[in-house]
Order: sequence, then C-alpha cells, then structure tokens
Amino acid sequence: MVLTEHTTERPPVRSVRRLTRPDAASRGRGGQRFLLVGLVLASVYSLFPVWWLIVAATKDRTALYQSNGLWFSGWHLWDNLEQVFTYQDGIFLRWTANSFLYAGVGSLGGTLIALATGYGLARFDFPGRNVIFACVVGSFLIPIALLTLPLYLLFSALGMVDTPWAMLIPCLINPFSVYLAKVYTEATIPYELLEAARIDGAGELRIFFSIVLRMMTTGGATVFLLAFVNTWNAFFLPLTVLRGKENWTLNLGLYNWTGTRLESGIDLTGLVLTGALLSIVPMAIMMVAMRRYWRTGVTLGALK
Repeated sequence: MVLTEHTTERPPVRSVRRLTRPDAASRGRGGQRFLLVGLVLASVYSLFPVWWLIVAATKDRTALYQSNGLWFSGWHLWDNLEQVFTYQDGIFLRWTANSFLYAGVGSLGGTLIALATGYGLARFDFPGRNVIFACVVGSFLIPIALLTLPLYLLFSALGMVDTPWAMLIPCLINPFSVYLAKVYTEATIPYELLEAARIDGAGELRIFFSIVLRMMTTGGATVFLLAFVNTWNAFFLPLTVLRGKENWTLNLGLYNWTGTRLESGIDLTGLVLTGALLSIVPMAIMMVAMRRYWRTGVTLGALK
C-alpha cells in the first residue's frame, strides 16, 4: 500500500515541473527582448544627432532651412569643405592644430603623471597616503568651472594668459586619471614582481619605466583616451584663458562663427555644421584605433 501511494503521488509533481520550465524560459526571453529594445532605443538616441549633422553638412544654405532636416537635399559637402578650409585664410586648420596640441600633448603628459601618481599611491606605504587619496577622490566633487576663474587669475599674474601653457598646464593634472591609474596598478602590478626587481638591483625609476609602464599599457591607453576626449571637448577653460584667434581651439572657433551672424549679419551656419562634423572625426578615429585598449581597460576597472 505504501508503494502504491508513492507512485500515485509522483506524476502530479512531474507535471508541475514541466509546466514551470517553459514559464521560466519565457520570462528569460521576455527580459532579453526588453533589454534588446532598450539598447536599440539608446543607440538611436545616441546616433540621431550624428545623423542630423551628417545630413546638414551636405546641404547648401537654402536647403538647410527649407528641406527636411533628416534627409538629404542635394550634395554640397565638397563645397562646404572648401569654404571651411579657405574661410579667413584657413583659420580652421590653425584651430585644428591647436586642438591637437592641447589635447595630444596635455593628455600625454597628464597620463604619465597620473600613472606615476597612481603607482605611488597603490604600491608605496608612506605617511599621509590615505589622506592624499581621500583628497584626490574628494576633488571629483569640485566642478572644473569653479576652478577656471582661479586659474585665470593665476595665469594672469604669471603672464601666461593667451598662451598654450594656459591650456597645457591644467591638462597635466586630472584627479580622475590618478584614481583610474591607482585602480589599474592594484589590479595588474603585484608586490612580488616589484620586490624581485629591487632584489636584482633595479632602482625605482627603472622599475617604473621598464616594468610598470609596460604592464600598464592598457590602463594608460584608457586614461589617455579619456583625457584626450575631455580636453578636445573643453570649452569654458579656453573661452576664459585664450583671447587671440590664433590660439583658439576648434570648439571656441566654431562658437565664434556662430555668433558672427548676430554681430555682422553673415550667416555661417553651414560652415559651423561642416566644421562640427570635421571636429568629431579625430575622436572617432582614435576610438576605433584604440578600441582594443579601452575595452579591456574599462572592463578591468568595472571588475575592480
């Protein structure tokens, strides 16, 4: 009797299990569809301004105001490019060179300083280390706009206003880059390797330049890329410390062209849109060329 009772009770349990498995699978597929829809909407939202900019850069002045803003109307891209490169004796090329100078040199120097600082905070024990790191993290709360006026007063007293140094020096110090460098150092540089190098007679500078920098290639590339994009897109700092047109960045120069219509009545909207399209090309190329480094670096930072 006991055996028959057990055999009669088992089939309902099995049927319940069979019913619950498809429900769990359907819920999983529903979550995947929801995630996919969200990713598609986010992609469309992110690419929509780029698409509009590409379409607008191919139009002449009449089609820019009278045609559909999301679709092409004629093809005047080459004419617009010629006007951008020849307007005001090719000042656009000078602004491009200035942007590369500030973003490239400043980010490269800032990356080297950030890696050295992060390495020191992560692998050296000295009094006040935790206080210094707390100050680095706390500096994230200070917006760069609040520091612009003190920087202008300082550079004005030193005679550096309207010089490349007014842009390069602030790019050398980036607290967020120091934080990232510390995180990457803790994740990739073991203590045992450093002790072995010291036992072999290597000095601290040799250890840093020969071992640490080579192992920090991924982290350094990520820090450099973020610093480059941040400096390339900077606007308020160059607006404050740069006066002459010869030292302006691309963003500041295009902003000046935008205001020309209000001052002199000359409509440079087409030039501004074409110049804005050209200004995003270097960042797109850099993102594609360094995708192997920044993907690994961002993943490492997230796991840490």
